[in-house]
Amino acid sequence: MVHHRTCSLCDALCRLRIDMEDGQISRIAGEPTDPFSRGHVCPKAVALKDLYEDPDRLRAPLRRTPTGWEEIGWDEALDEASDRLAAIRRAHGPDAVGLYVGNPNVHHVGNLLGLALLTEAMPTRARFSAQSVDNLPHEFAGLHMFGHPLLFGVPDVDRADHLLILGANPWVSNGGGMSSGDVRRRVRAVQERGGRVVVVDPRRTETAAAADAWHAIRPGSDALLLLAMLHVLFAEGRVDGGAWRAWSTGLPELEALAARFPPARVAETVGLAPEVITELARELAAAPRAAIYGRLGVCTQTFGGLAAWLVVVLHAVTGNLDRAGGLLFSRPAIDTPGLTAWSKGFLSWQPGATRGRGLPAFAGELPLAALAEEIETPGPGQLRALVCAAGNPVLSAPSGPRLEAALGRLDFRLSISMYLDETARLADLVLPACSPLERPHYPMGLSSITVRTVASWSEPLFTPEGARDDWEIFSALAQRLARREGRWGMLAATWGARALGVRGLVDLLLRVGPYGRWRGGGLDLATLRASPVTLDLGPLEPSFPRRLRTPDRKAHLAPAVMLQDVARLEAALAEGSLVAPLVLIGRRDLRSNNSWMHNSARLVRGAPRCTLQMHPADAASRGLVDGALVELRAAAGAVVAPLELTSGLRPGVVSLPHGWGHGRPGTRQAVADAHPGVSVNDITDDQRVDLLTGTAAFSGTEVWVRAIAEPGGGPEVGVARELGGP
Repeated sequence: MVHHRTCSLCDALCRLRIDMEDGQISRIAGEPTDPFSRGHVCPKAVALKDLYEDPDRLRAPLRRTPTGWEEIGWDEALDEASDRLAAIRRAHGPDAVGLYVGNPNVHHVGNLLGLALLTEAMPTRARFSAQSVDNLPHEFAGLHMFGHPLLFGVPDVDRADHLLILGANPWVSNGGGMSSGDVRRRVRAVQERGGRVVVVDPRRTETAAAADAWHAIRPGSDALLLLAMLHVLFAEGRVDGGAWRAWSTGLPELEALAARFPPARVAETVGLAPEVITELARELAAAPRAAIYGRLGVCTQTFGGLAAWLVVVLHAVTGNLDRAGGLLFSRPAIDTPGLTAWSKGFLSWQPGATRGRGLPAFAGELPLAALAEEIETPGPGQLRALVCAAGNPVLSAPSGPRLEAALGRLDFRLSISMYLDETARLADLVLPACSPLERPHYPMGLSSITVRTVASWSEPLFTPEGARDDWEIFSALAQRLARREGRWGMLAATWGARALGVRGLVDLLLRVGPYGRWRGGGLDLATLRASPVTLDLGPLEPSFPRRLRTPDRKAHLAPAVMLQDVARLEAALAEGSLVAPLVLIGRRDLRSNNSWMHNSARLVRGAPRCTLQMHPADAASRGLVDGALVELRAAAGAVVAPLELTSGLRPGVVSLPHGWGHGRPGTRQAVADAHPGVSVNDITDDQRVDLLTGTAAFSGTEVWVRAIAEPGGGPEVGVARELGGP
């Protein structure tokens, strides 16, 4: 028996062929006939079998008692969760109950549909998600430039003649934020047709090693680099004079801004010679079709909002905005931009929204970097309960130890999770979600960032045993909360949605979508179910100004909020605050995406990967040797990790991967606990944010590294400790 499925473990959307024998998985491989992923598969997909079979995965709801955890029935668990949430809302107001949703929610249609019901049934200002430690600056630019957060562009890598990659490593991420099955072959094709691939990154990543050029930028200075490139384009008369000028505004403002940032002014801070910056701009302008791919490294820095904006601006002034081979905007089969077009909460940016530092809210969410202080700060709206869904913020949020302590102060903690992980272990009640192979799958959350318009459907391979689909958990909670609070309209809507189920709702949304049967296109769920491979609906196409959602139907290339924030950037440039002797960046690994993947033996086998990478020159100046245990410390705390020397780093930069830090008391993840590593977020600082967008600024944290004098002379590996200062 053969089962076809689209992998849901990262953004690539690879189609899989799963062979079954006697009801068991015998082999997982890429589907070679799939038109989108073309047979590509990575180790994460093969580990889907491990996730399903994992004995550590929860199969029944758990309730905390004075003597430990006890298993309870589903009805009892859902009733208790709803009762306690409703009671806190009655006693302290709706904003006293918060919601955090992690990265996996975007990868499962049932999660997205169920969360839509839950957030309507449990309205609160205290909503948090992984977006504010990830892609938020790109959505911020989409809202202010084009009128909608989901109108952020996708590099048209299949038709580009020049690809500039900033803060991204698609060789390892498989194209995060640019869903493109078989991304390596797509990027190589740029070179094969005579184009160039250029990587700007502090680390010589796997992608940089395959590129035509690598430039080691100083972490956190991307906005300055892009402004200097913009200066070159205006100063040398290389700004495109195409039709984009008719449907855009802000060109004079951009020219005046760029004049203030010649390459010579920023070169020392950026870490690249003026000649290199000039050549980067000239190459971009000279290419017939050019695209810029800026990912996590562009976003998670103190000026991530400006950097994400300037990526789009450079596309515009070189004539590559909304152009084949440049930056295009998807029109997915389920029209997520259209479905959210009238949501005032989603289409919003609210400065000064958090109760502590006054950080901004965006798209109806508060920054994750403010979660701890929203719990700690007394007064109206203080968080007293939290629902955590498919996330592990103790490891993924900045200042992890502070957040862990704050979670302990809550009156009630509800976790919806496959595992008793570092965050779920702190809960009062845990509702177990089933594994990916036990639920249907349609990639609705990623369809806005695919390099081609595609659609696929995957039936469950197994029936859940004990655990439940997230859709069922969210919708059941929503139904109970609506009943307890007497919200009869919401209750009726929930009943209707539950009657349709995930399949019925997906079918309905496909039918009314731009390619749907009710729109003359013929697409519905039956069409997808009949296809063993991804349905390719064609390349992305230019769509501006028709799809612009700004009031004047213009693309605003120079929004006032961006121009105003440049003053903050100039102040940092003058103060030298973007330059430090040694700074920290993250690192992505092909076998790791979310922390729960570390409980798969096949994904953690081999040499330890949670190492601190450092340039040999930096190590020599500190008397450090390869393989030694070293203490890595920052203002927020310290961890101990093995040192790995590599010339593939800019001097003055060290790199530690994210997602590790296992082995804490109370977890039930035997494999992860045996390969604990350390959590990079035990030393990142929730005070370091991009003040414009609220995004956590992981990249560029100043750190100090010292040798541990003798065995046992420093803290144990994986243990963070508070420090009074450097």
